[in-house]
Amino acid sequence: MTVRTRIAPSPTGDPHLGTAYVALFNYCFARRHGGQFILRIEDTDQERSNRRSEEMILESLRWLGLHWDEGPDVGGPHGPYRQSERAPIYREHVALLLEAGHAFRCFCTPERLEALRQQQRAQNLPLGYDGHCLAIPVDEAERRAAAGEPFVVRMKVPRSGECVVHDCLRGDIVFDYAQVDMQVLLKADGLPTYHLANVVDDHLMGITHIIRGEEWIPSAPKHLLLYSYFGWTAPELCHLPLLRNPDRSKLSKRKNPTSLRFFQRMGYLPEAMLNFLGLMAWSMPDGEEKFTLEEMVRNFDLQRISLGGPVFDMTKLSWLNGRWIRENLDVEEFARRVQAWALNRDYLMAIAPLTQQRVERLSDLGPLTAFFFSGLLDPTPESLVAGKLDAAQIRSAFDAMLARIDAMTVWNRDTVEAELRGVADELGLKLRDMLKPLYVAITGRPAGVPLFDAMAILGKDISRARIRQAREALEAA
Repeated sequence: MTVRTRIAPSPTGDPHLGTAYVALFNYCFARRHGGQFILRIEDTDQERSNRRSEEMILESLRWLGLHWDEGPDVGGPHGPYRQSERAPIYREHVALLLEAGHAFRCFCTPERLEALRQQQRAQNLPLGYDGHCLAIPVDEAERRAAAGEPFVVRMKVPRSGECVVHDCLRGDIVFDYAQVDMQVLLKADGLPTYHLANVVDDHLMGITHIIRGEEWIPSAPKHLLLYSYFGWTAPELCHLPLLRNPDRSKLSKRKNPTSLRFFQRMGYLPEAMLNFLGLMAWSMPDGEEKFTLEEMVRNFDLQRISLGGPVFDMTKLSWLNGRWIRENLDVEEFARRVQAWALNRDYLMAIAPLTQQRVERLSDLGPLTAFFFSGLLDPTPESLVAGKLDAAQIRSAFDAMLARIDAMTVWNRDTVEAELRGVADELGLKLRDMLKPLYVAITGRPAGVPLFDAMAILGKDISRARIRQAREALEAA
């Protein structure tokens, strides 16, 4: 048997640390066994998915040094590798389930489903579909569907008995079928949900081992049931422990930077990032904390994965990154890395037009542009509250900015300006008053180069992190 693993990110936002973490373990397992590593894009959420997010995910994984054997950019024998391009395949498999009686059409309206959820909450019952449309005869359901009545397709789930999920790290996990929801498989728009597409694709792409986050354990009974309905052998399952914040909560962008692009822009080496992500749930046999990707592959064993909630500690990441800089780069390579990081021509040419008219000596560039080559700036509450807005107003403005930035898919000078003007209008503030503390948060100074242009050059990830840092400084004051 040829080992085949996969990573299947959804292109709905910034490339996430969790994606790289799961990709690393899938990559190492496949390479350790001489197998293949596949990248698949799960973009069935048409409202949130976008091609730019997909590009950023691929760019970030390549930056880390994780390369796939098959995928949307390199092709392969099991394509297409974007789920949005595989709709006929899913409809064909849904038809098989309907024909075999393993699925049914559900005509419940959103209003009925919401009323059901409210009733279940009021009675402190588990949330889930109540089987209302199960009783509709097949011929009637087909007639209503042919007449154009909106419907989804749900999977049938036994109302009694147990499902045993075997996890290679946890052993057998037992689920009562009565607690498993009758999952929607095909949405009203004709596109599949994650659960159907995931199972069909993993089977057709020959995936032998599914290594994913432990948040998917509750979904495993649904997936195994679908495998049995289709008459397929399910892959081996291995659920990795979730990455945690220092307070043990699930790693979240609302508490810590989670975008891979942030760490790239901060000047972390890709080798150190992979090393640190490996340490999150695995260790070398000799206990050495610093190791290369090749060394991890050579020594990789799933049974060395620890199930304790790994804490993503930025301080330790910086310490490890420092070791890589000092121990693995000679002076020439160090200079090359610095140049590629922020002294490259493209970055400097973006900054030059903003600074040329503001200097009298080239040496003036240092203080004027230092924030372009910095990470986080550590502004003081006093420097932030130096205008007409008080601390509470500035905190509210920063909160509104962060919410809008999180939702932005296009990042340039004009979109930044439009969103910030929108915040000012939303809060009833004068734009110039709101921008004064923001300028300090972004640049560390009360004045300098144009703010919107500066944010566009710095990028979404650094801008967001600096605003969050300033927000926290005000909260602590």
